[in-house]
Amino acid sequence: MNVQFKKGVLELCVLVLTAKQDRYGYELVASISEKFHISEGTVYPLLRRLTQEGFFTTYLAESQEGPPRKYYQLTNRGRQYMNDLILEWRIFNRGVNEIIEEGLGYDKA
Repeated sequence: MNVQFKKGVLELCVLVLTAKQDRYGYELVASISEKFHISEGTVYPLLRRLTQEGFFTTYLAESQEGPPRKYYQLTNRGRQYMNDLILEWRIFNRGVNEIIEEGLGYDKA
């Protein structure tokens, strides 16, 4: 998948995946990588930035598989930002699909 496509949606994917439950970094990488390939090196700087901007809080929790894990919890501000991004994504996606259909001459009927 095109790198620029991934960069554009990675932030939205991270926010949405933490909306239902708190997640730790590697868990996010694994979940997203099931759909499209990403590297750990792209997620951790994004998590740091989103935390600094107040969209996440963090806490440590013990792990049976090793050292404590840092979990990311979506804040109310983060949830609002996520909802704004979802709306923007849907508008953008609809527009791109319309352009593709027009450009390739698909019949909407």
